[in-house]
Amino acid sequence: MLARFAPFIFVVLWSSGFVGARLGLDYAEPATFLLMRMLANVAVFLVLLVLLRARLPRGKDLGHSMVAGLLIHGFYLGGTYEGISMGMPAGLCALLVGLQPILTAVLLVSFSSEKLRLSQWIGLVIGFIGITFVLQGNMEWQQEGQREAAYSFAVLALLGITLGTLYQKKFCQGVDMVGGAVWQYTAAALLFVPIALTTETMVVQWTTEFTLTLLWLVFVLSVVAIMLLLYMVKHGESSKVASTFYLVPPMTAFQAWLVFGEKFDGYGVIGFMLAACAVFLVTRKPKLNTVSGSTVKSSAL
Repeated sequence: MLARFAPFIFVVLWSSGFVGARLGLDYAEPATFLLMRMLANVAVFLVLLVLLRARLPRGKDLGHSMVAGLLIHGFYLGGTYEGISMGMPAGLCALLVGLQPILTAVLLVSFSSEKLRLSQWIGLVIGFIGITFVLQGNMEWQQEGQREAAYSFAVLALLGITLGTLYQKKFCQGVDMVGGAVWQYTAAALLFVPIALTTETMVVQWTTEFTLTLLWLVFVLSVVAIMLLLYMVKHGESSKVASTFYLVPPMTAFQAWLVFGEKFDGYGVIGFMLAACAVFLVTRKPKLNTVSGSTVKSSAL
């Protein structure tokens, strides 16, 4: 039962991270907020390291883990939080960084011998059409005047998660995920320290809402969601995460509507639907069927 619903639970939890970012940014500046989250993550994963008897990477694995952490947790989360702090709707931010599978496919085709299937080409076209609809729509921003900068940070986040995922896949395959996470969060914390010290006041309003938000992001997002991912990898369900990741932007938009009342018009609805279809087409893998001793490819439903 858990294996069947785990990918969808993971997507719901992952989507809540964008909502949590907007909630917490009302009480702390982006780099300060993320520095606190990264330090808390390091502490929690050190405990998990002991409890699970995991191995802390050393040598080259240590270096590779830190580079992956800079890209995934540093640039991705940093760009996301900065964009949202500048007024970008949480749903729109999730949509833009959620194009990661599409950008990954484009990079793989451009710099390797891999080729896209017809369904993936169709997905790319649909994805660009969907983004156009969303950007042409009337989504309510928290504040005006910094849209260009917010879009730039969203692009930085998109590049961070895309390049970080590719880097981790290439260089961190044999690295223990719990031990690697310790170094990844450490690297991200080291990135946010000088940014917070030089560009922010580092003042935090310790309200109940902020404390609960921080606890949610640390324990539910960084621990429960990651442990759920480990469970899915162990039980062969990790591929379903990629195929259901198209649900993250619309799920985020739905959660942001419930919590903040974020609104979007018909263009936005159509755009989110098209973008979801695009990511699904790009990430779904062909299904292999064995017929009379020969292997035949068919599209996965």
